[in-house]
Amino acid sequence: MAGEDELKLLGTWASPWVSRVKLALHLKGLSYENVEQDLDNKSDLLLASNPVHKKVPVLIHNGKPICESVVILEYIDNAYGTVGPSFLPVDPYERAIARFWVDYIDEKLVIPWKVAFTADGEEEKTEGIKQMLAAVHTLEGALKECSKGKPFFGGDSVGYVDIALGGLLAFLQGTEELCGSKPFDIANTLLLLAWVERFTALDAAKVALPDVSKLVEFAKTKRAQMALSIKK
Repeated sequence: MAGEDELKLLGTWASPWVSRVKLALHLKGLSYENVEQDLDNKSDLLLASNPVHKKVPVLIHNGKPICESVVILEYIDNAYGTVGPSFLPVDPYERAIARFWVDYIDEKLVIPWKVAFTADGEEEKTEGIKQMLAAVHTLEGALKECSKGKPFFGGDSVGYVDIALGGLLAFLQGTEELCGSKPFDIANTLLLLAWVERFTALDAAKVALPDVSKLVEFAKTKRAQMALSIKK
């Protein structure tokens, strides 16, 4: 399917979900057109391509839109199975385990992070941070189990879980400044700390992930805007 395919990515530079898709495309060595979207003034192309959720990312492959980051990751892996590394394991059990951990990341890490970031009161923020850190601790164990002593969740090469967590890295690295808590530390997440270093050193990560300082400033601005809109 690789041939002369046309790939177009509708996204925003700061979105971790879009970063996931960019990582996958770069890891596969695929050329694509990046079409930056303004979510305050959604384009006709975005609304037509994702009429249900009206969100990014959307990957348009030869005119056909695919929505939702994890769905897009699997689509890329299937559509370009003979190109670059495979993201999902061949073994059905290992494939199921990878999907389990990606779902865990989105449910148990992302949601508490959002709570900690947007919380109005200290109690709500503290609970969000507590749940986020518990999820990170669990992922430390998952990395040990899935990697079997190799560099990545996917083993010798980057896999589905690596991309799902890797897409969030810029936000996670900015968590200390944004939420007052550091998700990775030597005492509790030694394996994940080493994984972060390996992952961010990848060429694909250097291209796909946003600058942490720029992202932090962007997030602070968005949070201030949200707070202002609530007061109104």
